[in-house]
Amino acid sequence: MLNEFKAFIAKGNVMDLAVGVIIGGAFGGIVKSLVDDIIMPIVGAIFGGFDFSNYFVGLSSAVNAPTLAGARAQGAVLAYGSFITVLINFLILAWIIFLMVKGVNALRSQVERKNETVAEAAPPPADVQLLTEIRDLLAKR
Repeated sequence: MLNEFKAFIAKGNVMDLAVGVIIGGAFGGIVKSLVDDIIMPIVGAIFGGFDFSNYFVGLSSAVNAPTLAGARAQGAVLAYGSFITVLINFLILAWIIFLMVKGVNALRSQVERKNETVAEAAPPPADVQLLTEIRDLLAKR
C-alpha cells in the first residue's frame, strides 16, 4: 500500500493540484484585498459613502450595536453586507479565472494550428515517397 501511495503522490496531477491550491489561496487574498480596499470604497463613494461591511440585521432585541463586530458580540445577526462583499469577491475571482482559461484555450488553439501546418508541410516518409514513385511509374505503362 505504501508503494501505491508513493506512485499516487509522484503523479504530476497531484503535484499540479497542490500547486493550484496554494496559488489559489494566495490569489484569493489578492482578490479579497482588491474588493475590500479598492472596489468597495469606490462603490461606497458612488452610492453615498456607505460601507457594506456594517450592514446587518439583529436577530434578537439585545442587538443594538452600530457596528457588525459589536453586534456579533451582543448576539446573533444576519450580516448581509458581509455576504454582498463575499459575493463580489466570488464574481471577480470567477471572472478572472474565466479570462485565464479563455487565454490558455486561445494559446492552445494557436499551438495546435501551428502544429497542424507543420505536419501538413512535412514531406512524406521515404518509404511512402518510394511507393508513390513506383505507383506513378506503373500508371505510365
